[in-house]
Amino acid sequence: MTNCVVLWYEHLALRRVHAQKLDAPRGPVAPARPVDELDRKIIEELQANGRESFRRIAGRLGVSEATVRARYARLSNAGILQVVGVTNPLGLGFDQALVGIKTSGPPEPVADEISRWPEADYVVVTAGQFDIVVEVVAATRRELLDITNRMRALDDVASTETFFYLEMYKQLYDWGANGSR
Repeated sequence: MTNCVVLWYEHLALRRVHAQKLDAPRGPVAPARPVDELDRKIIEELQANGRESFRRIAGRLGVSEATVRARYARLSNAGILQVVGVTNPLGLGFDQALVGIKTSGPPEPVADEISRWPEADYVVVTAGQFDIVVEVVAATRRELLDITNRMRALDDVASTETFFYLEMYKQLYDWGANGSR
């Protein structure tokens, strides 16, 4: 096995353990929660440097370290903020695709099931041509085919359309808390 494939399987194993520990976190599935100006500033500081210490952030914002720590914990527990190292799967040698899914019934049960799969890193219920859009990362094209076949086998999946990524031009995760960049 190549190093990329080994790394990918290790990544999947870690994601499975993480999901089990946190009861399969799925992202912000609750209604938006209000954030105040201090929350926004803390988010922006962490977006600029996710490894910055709470002490330095607190100093720049003129609040105590305990305040930053408590706000960070609240934002993280609410699913509003997640500080992680972001990779480009294509740059690491993985295959990546966006899959549009049409359902024959309500999309929520299908989205809920797929959101538990470690290969799915983005799952949304949408309005428009597709009921659900899923981004998946696979170690090989064969694995990508297996994933899409699993999707098609789910109850209420009427059809899928796969958009295979050939090259990535832009991938940012720096949306500000006030909706700007």
